[in-house]
Amino acid sequence: MRNPILITLFCLTQSLISAQNPTPVKPRVLISTDIGGTDPDDNQSMAHLLMYSDLFQLEGLVSSPSYGSGNKEEILRMIDLYEKDLPKLRKHNKKLAKPKFLRSICKQGRKGNAPFQGYIAPTEGSEWIIKCAKKKSSQPLWVLGWGGLEDIAQALHDAPEIQDKIKIYWIGGPNKKWSANSYAYIAENFPNLFFIEVNSSYYGFFSNNTEIDQVNNSNYYDTVIKGAGNLGLDFKKYYNGEIKMGDSPSLFYLMDGNPDNPERDSWGGSFEKINHSPRLIYNQTTSVKDSVAFCSIIEMHLKGPKSNFTSDDVCFQMEIPYGNTTQKWPGYYLDNGEYAIRYIPKKAENLNYIFTSEIPEINGLKGSIVVTNLWPGTKHSTDYPLGNNWYSDKSNPELYDGKIQGGKTISKWRKDILEDWAKRWNWLK
Repeated sequence: MRNPILITLFCLTQSLISAQNPTPVKPRVLISTDIGGTDPDDNQSMAHLLMYSDLFQLEGLVSSPSYGSGNKEEILRMIDLYEKDLPKLRKHNKKLAKPKFLRSICKQGRKGNAPFQGYIAPTEGSEWIIKCAKKKSSQPLWVLGWGGLEDIAQALHDAPEIQDKIKIYWIGGPNKKWSANSYAYIAENFPNLFFIEVNSSYYGFFSNNTEIDQVNNSNYYDTVIKGAGNLGLDFKKYYNGEIKMGDSPSLFYLMDGNPDNPERDSWGGSFEKINHSPRLIYNQTTSVKDSVAFCSIIEMHLKGPKSNFTSDDVCFQMEIPYGNTTQKWPGYYLDNGEYAIRYIPKKAENLNYIFTSEIPEINGLKGSIVVTNLWPGTKHSTDYPLGNNWYSDKSNPELYDGKIQGGKTISKWRKDILEDWAKRWNWLK
């Protein structure tokens, strides 16, 4: 006969273990992506999302290209490929999302970055974010940012009450550079958002700096993906099949443990609280004597003639050599002869720039600035103060993956992540 006391003690022990390590319910998720733009890693991440769609309550797939030619049609094209592969996938998992439903939640957001104020006009995408955030639910809406923040900033501007209903995991870095004005608007006006700002850790997923036993990103296509359905055939188009997937850590984060605790270890990284977003204001061009942390807001204010420019008009540009090309960043007229521009450098470097404009007082001005490799760096009086729920890449030097701050918090999980995905690719063979 079983001992009822022992059975009771066993059940109580199991309950305590479960309470300490709660299994989260399937998270509500909206993706904001610049897929179809200049960086095809979003296509790789979209393939991953579709193949793991059973793990999420997907509520939105929003095209938000702050730069480049991203569009909703590219999301729909990926869904078409997924639909062709679905019969094979469903033999192993019948809970994968239905293509018709996925198409119904695809929305077009803003194309191009916002002006200096950080927002401009509602879009189908920003309005969908608001609609999803306002749904009655015991869960928050997780907004995973794979591109610019324009639609998220617009949604917050138009319906500020949703700030308590959403949680954001944003892949910053280059996206932050393109989306400087919308980022500044959010940091200044919504400092109490639950916001995980990932400026560098995500690089750890596809870096080759860490010498540990892990699946090699370079041969993963040939050993795992090749011959795996329509999604597998399409995957070869992006970086010749080499794994990048810089946006996928946002998915890994929700797949592994309690997402309400960003300081925990997880497939999608481990993060620390930051209480300020660095912002430096200069009333003239800078020189090599000036330095900022990477991903800091550099705001330059210049004097010129009074003008009839509107706040949305680009009236000068900052030109920065980038490889064999020149990147151009827009500057705006504020009022009363004052012009301003925001720029956010994505990495440590010595930066040189020149201003071009039809305004003689601005045209031809040159400058330089030194960008350092520790975010968020030194505090300044002009920083944006942040609340108690803003997290970013861990600054511990031991967690750097080469030059990548916080990179080891993700790179150490690469083998587990790719081996798990390999099981699903095999369903298509």
